[in-house]
Amino acid sequence: MPTPPLVQTVRRRRLGSALRTFRKNAGFNTSDSAAQAVGWDASKINRIENAKAHLPIKDVKPLLKAYGVTDETVITAMEELARDANKVGWWSNYGDLPETNYKDYIGLEEDAEDTRIYLPGVLPGLLQIPPYAREIITATAITRTADEVSALVEMRKKRQALLTDTSRPGGPLKLWAVIHESTLHYRSATHPSLMREQLRHLLDMADQPNITIQVMPILATPHPGMAGPFHIVRFPHPWPTVISVETIRGGTFAEGTDDVKVYEAAFERIVAAALSVDDSREKIKSTMEKS
Repeated sequence: MPTPPLVQTVRRRRLGSALRTFRKNAGFNTSDSAAQAVGWDASKINRIENAKAHLPIKDVKPLLKAYGVTDETVITAMEELARDANKVGWWSNYGDLPETNYKDYIGLEEDAEDTRIYLPGVLPGLLQIPPYAREIITATAITRTADEVSALVEMRKKRQALLTDTSRPGGPLKLWAVIHESTLHYRSATHPSLMREQLRHLLDMADQPNITIQVMPILATPHPGMAGPFHIVRFPHPWPTVISVETIRGGTFAEGTDDVKVYEAAFERIVAAALSVDDSREKIKSTMEKS
């Protein structure tokens, strides 16, 4: 069977990144030294680590063995990632419309076990109803045409299927979102009942066992979230947690252990500063009734 053409995917980059980490942990500081251990050409290892070459499934275990990795769970996970490295997701149907960082984030989200979000300016995309999403995207994606906005709204809706997809290996995506109280008071100039519908949707989603929603009150004590929004994307063992930090030009990613620890600690403090789950529900409900 001919080898399928190489496709640059977020899964392939995760595979290469993981292999690079295993190599360095084994004490092979260069591709040359690793190549001697496995009998490969150094350029082959370099290309695989940089997502520029295939890694056949049959070669995963021998390579990991050379790196001292014997945990069968890790080996199986790496073999599965190698198997799926060439697969592209549904978002590829949208071509170059979504920014590369956004496509990468969707790819991470697809494989994630849970995601934790602090978003002070707007409601998280996973919890937005289409009319709200349209207004927010129109306001923030200032270079987009009306047709492009419609396509991005459609993409946002498709992402939300993760929250109810029971066919996923780990079940529906778990979501823990801390939102700011000010986002509950958004007013639409063209859709007077929009926020009533949006807040009703929030309450419905908060009833799902895999979804936790907290509200950060306007009068909250100082907390790390004041520095800006971020997402913590967590995966089943052995994959490392990834941090996504949002900016007006898209997101940036961090995977280093120190970065992850800082953001996880920050999220814990944000949770502590926010209203409890029950009080958050009452805040959303009372705001909805006044909308």
